[in-house]
Amino acid sequence: MSHFRPDWNRIDHVLLDMDGTVLDLAFDNFFWGELVPQRYALARGLSIEDALAELTPQFRAIEHTLPWYCTDHWSRITGLNLRRLKEEIRERVAFIGGSLEFLQAVKASGRPLWLVTNAHRDSWEVKLEQLGLAPMFDAIVSSHDYGAPKEDPRFWQALQQQHPFTRERALFADDSLPVLRAARDYGVGHIVAMRRPDSTRPARDISEFDAADGLGSLLPL
Repeated sequence: MSHFRPDWNRIDHVLLDMDGTVLDLAFDNFFWGELVPQRYALARGLSIEDALAELTPQFRAIEHTLPWYCTDHWSRITGLNLRRLKEEIRERVAFIGGSLEFLQAVKASGRPLWLVTNAHRDSWEVKLEQLGLAPMFDAIVSSHDYGAPKEDPRFWQALQQQHPFTRERALFADDSLPVLRAARDYGVGHIVAMRRPDSTRPARDISEFDAADGLGSLLPL
């Protein structure tokens, strides 16, 4: 397995995904894969199997669109208060792959550090508050602010308009291959895929992009 390290002399801006890049995707996999189906089943008087049979096709039908990432949308669909559910398990929010050390190093280097996420405000606020992370970032950008997910070129155009950056001198790390493809198509110069977004699951084999097991392996700056 290759140990990729970027050429920091060619990087001015650092753009990071949240879930699966800075934070452990185990939180989200538990939330959507276990907690939501459990509470949906309880509310509807269903078995877990029947709850999953109802919910899974609805998840798949809008995958990688903005509503897929929207807690308001899924609160309406399920009848559950999803922000409240996230608050219930907020102690599960955790860093992954040396990400805190990476954030500290980028900040110390003086490079602008942006959080660029598809997560709805209900998600990123709970998580950043839990870890006291918001002050680490010079900008926090959610695709819900732009009306298009990171998979859509309109997101990148809107980001550039609100927060100008030299795309070929920017580093962007994410665990989603469709998102990384959109960033590459937009011309972001340094793309890094996260091999192990969930600490409870094995690393993925990624050949399409430079890849790292975690942000910590991209050090030193």
